[in-house]
Amino acid sequence: MWSGQPHPDEGHPPPLEAVPVPWKSVGPCKSHRDSGLVETPAGKEAQGEEDPAATRLDVLRLRSSSMEIREKGSEFLKEELHKAQKELKLKDAECERLCRVRGQLERELEELTASLFEEAHRMVREANMKQAASEKQLKETRGKIDMLQAEVTALKTLVITSTPASPNRELHPQLLSPTKAGPRKGHLRHNSTSSALCPAVCTAVGHAPSPDKEGKEVDTTLFAEFQAWRESPTLDKTSPFLERVYREDVGPCLDFTMQELSALVRAAVEDNTLTIEPVASQTLPAVKVAAVECGRTNGFRAPIDTTCALSGLACACRHRIRLGDSESHYYISPSSRARITAVCNFFTYIRYIQQGLVRQDAEPMFWEITRLRKEMSLAKLGFFPQEA
Repeated sequence: MWSGQPHPDEGHPPPLEAVPVPWKSVGPCKSHRDSGLVETPAGKEAQGEEDPAATRLDVLRLRSSSMEIREKGSEFLKEELHKAQKELKLKDAECERLCRVRGQLERELEELTASLFEEAHRMVREANMKQAASEKQLKETRGKIDMLQAEVTALKTLVITSTPASPNRELHPQLLSPTKAGPRKGHLRHNSTSSALCPAVCTAVGHAPSPDKEGKEVDTTLFAEFQAWRESPTLDKTSPFLERVYREDVGPCLDFTMQELSALVRAAVEDNTLTIEPVASQTLPAVKVAAVECGRTNGFRAPIDTTCALSGLACACRHRIRLGDSESHYYISPSSRARITAVCNFFTYIRYIQQGLVRQDAEPMFWEITRLRKEMSLAKLGFFPQEA
């Protein structure tokens, strides 16, 4: 055989039909255009077998990558959801706290409003009560002022018209005779003083003093206390002069058996609100009835036998007393009346001194006060003038 023929086993490439390599055109070439070569059907079949495998591989790759993306996205969404739930819980807790605060504030506001209204009503009520009380007090004060002004005017008129040579008998009730002296409202002077005047006053008037077997001597201690009181006259019990008179004369003279009523009488005498009235026979009923007065009248017209409201003794009570504006009356015996009038005379005189209505020197005033104290002592011992 011709040795120049190539052998397939000697390293020569196989024919084109045996190599399954796809034909790929890299571009138009002149030599190829000129040669007119085309792809063989075997190359097309090899290319068709390789394309489905690559497609499946790409699909697998896409599926794996999409799974990873889904997992990562799911984890991210879960984290975001967890964060959102935490934020919602915090916001819910904050909302609950704010709701509690709002409720507490509303309750406090309601309580504050109620307390303010209550306080306002209370203040208005108190203001109205105070206004009413002030108006009442103002009215009473004006009435008292008018009464006091009228009394002062009348007293000044009486003082002006009274002279030592011709004393005014209205200003000095002790000058009136027993037949002309009538009942007076307030502090009444006893008619036992109508028969005698102060010797010092009589001397100042110019008349000779009545014969008196008793001698007189001024007690320097008492006179000094009186002069100290006369410099600034007052009804205060703390002054040495009035404290002595209260202790030695006023207190014992008004110390009756009925202690409670005695205290009321003493307060009325000091306040000048005591009234002594005579008991008229027509005021008593003709038949015996139940007693309505505080002195327990027996209801008979004559004799007027009652029980004294101060001493508790059964005796003829021809006078009764009334304390202040009270409508209650208390029947008193002649002895109790004498004791009360003696103290009233003393208080009336020192009030005249305090008001500047007594225009005398210190010594005559002192002897007049001494005479009034003597009357209180005698009344306390049971001496009183016998009425007709």
